Amino acid sequence: MKLPANHKRRSSLRFRIGIAFALVTVPLILLLIYNNLYASNVVRNQVAQSNKKFASLYLNPIDRSLAEADQYLYSLASQDSDLLALDLSPEKNNRKYYLAKIRLSNKISADIVNYEALDMLFIYSIINDEMVMSPVEGKSYPEQLRERTAIYALLKEGASVERECLRSWCTRQIGEQYFLLHIVKAGNVYLGAWVEANRLLAPLDTIELGDRSRAILVTDRYEPMNDGRLIDEQGIRLEIGNELYTVVGAKEKYLLVGETSRMGNFGLAVLIPERTILEKLPELQRIAFLVPLAAVLVLLLLLLYLRKIILRPINRFISAMKRFRNGNWDTQVAPDPSLSQEFELMTGTFNSMVTQIQDLKINVYEEQLNLKRAELKHLQLQINPHFFLNSLNILFHLAQSKQYELIKEMTVNLVEYFRFMFRSASTFVKLEEELRHTSSYLKIQQLRFPEHMTFRMAFPEDLAEVRIPPLLIQSFVENTIKHAVTMDETIHLEVTIEEAGEGEKPDTIIRIRDNGPGFPADVLDKLRSGEERIKDNGEQVGIWNARRRLSLLYGDRASLSFRNGPVGGAIVEIRLPRLEHEE
Repeated sequence: MKLPANHKRRSSLRFRIGIAFALVTVPLILLLIYNNLYASNVVRNQVAQSNKKFASLYLNPIDRSLAEADQYLYSLASQDSDLLALDLSPEKNNRKYYLAKIRLSNKISADIVNYEALDMLFIYSIINDEMVMSPVEGKSYPEQLRERTAIYALLKEGASVERECLRSWCTRQIGEQYFLLHIVKAGNVYLGAWVEANRLLAPLDTIELGDRSRAILVTDRYEPMNDGRLIDEQGIRLEIGNELYTVVGAKEKYLLVGETSRMGNFGLAVLIPERTILEKLPELQRIAFLVPLAAVLVLLLLLLYLRKIILRPINRFISAMKRFRNGNWDTQVAPDPSLSQEFELMTGTFNSMVTQIQDLKINVYEEQLNLKRAELKHLQLQINPHFFLNSLNILFHLAQSKQYELIKEMTVNLVEYFRFMFRSASTFVKLEEELRHTSSYLKIQQLRFPEHMTFRMAFPEDLAEVRIPPLLIQSFVENTIKHAVTMDETIHLEVTIEEAGEGEKPDTIIRIRDNGPGFPADVLDKLRSGEERIKDNGEQVGIWNARRRLSLLYGDRASLSFRNGPVGGAIVEIRLPRLEHEE
């Protein structure tokens, strides 16, 4: 039974050695990879915890500053009576309103210096639609006017600004700048504090965060208040969740940690590039990343070495065995000094075994040839008594009818016929001699069936020396006479010879046909399938004999076919190859 190709691969020595090494090295490589990943995660956690503490450490002072500002606003709203005057209309109490406004303006201008984290303090009268604010230190008049206009516009929103900025600090964007705002309402008056986001981050400029590391203030919508260009370029999503850290970035990977402010809807995020984190791994851990690659390389080198000392010699033996199995009996495995002692012993043993088998094969082959020669001789002798009985039967009928001239003529033909039989001890005879012998046989049959049988033989003169098995044509001619010739009509028998094929030695085609009733369907099926057998009375011995002799002499190179003609009659076609040596 032929095994599938994939089964052969799985059962090969090369495949099994590879599996054995894989079972040893793959778990080791996986363990090293896991160790590296675990070490990387440990470093990430340590870096994340450190930076999260940093974010908390820095955000707490910001929250304290904002809480102090809130305390100031609440204290001012609850204790300063001048705020009540701002609820008055200037038309009703002009002097009291303006004096209160002046005192409040002076107060917030003087108090702003106590809160370094703030940009300004402001007071807005909703009824009078008028706002006073402390001066903004370090900013030009246009910048102060822009911020004043922005604050005024926000306070005009009323309910919207109260909803977002009354309870805690909220974020607002003016151009590309972000600001924090908180208001306290006292009656119809807003008291508020205002600070630019970059002002809160200014102290971080003195802290070394590392190459490309950033501290970023984030709004409640995860919008960066600073370094917006870097965030856009790297495709970073600043979502500060409850996890210790998050890996972000579309181009370069960053470790994101952060804290949310207690005072408002914003937070502080810290971005650390992963490459700088892995640089903090110990040197041994970094080298461990190369160990799996080194293990694979060592495995490949080891497999190449095993292939040289084991697999390649085994493949040589396998190739030699395949050639030997295909009939190359002179196959030898060439000695190789580089082989191990075991393979040298195997090489010598194999070559000695091949030589012995070759000698044994030659002896067996010669015995088979002798046996075939003996069987051929027996088959040739098998024909003689069969035809001899038929001949005596013919002479008996001629003697009964007292046809002495025909008896003489038949006797002459019988003499020629048996002279050929007794002198033909060879395996092959000339085609010309075989046809002359067959002609003698047909003349004998014509004497038996006068006016009921005719025959014709035709062959090219250049085929006269072609050698064929003796009595081959006569066997099928005899079969035709036996089954086709009747006393009702004249049977014509024709033997033609021709060549077929190309080359120096084309095949010889012998075709025997008659105009009789042809082969019955059941008989034709048996003839084509090779099922004909010799009957107890000796019938069909000729066809069986011919098929057996062709098989012994030519193997499967010769062919024998049977068919009926298109208008009737039986056709037997024999195709014989030219042999190198024909005796």
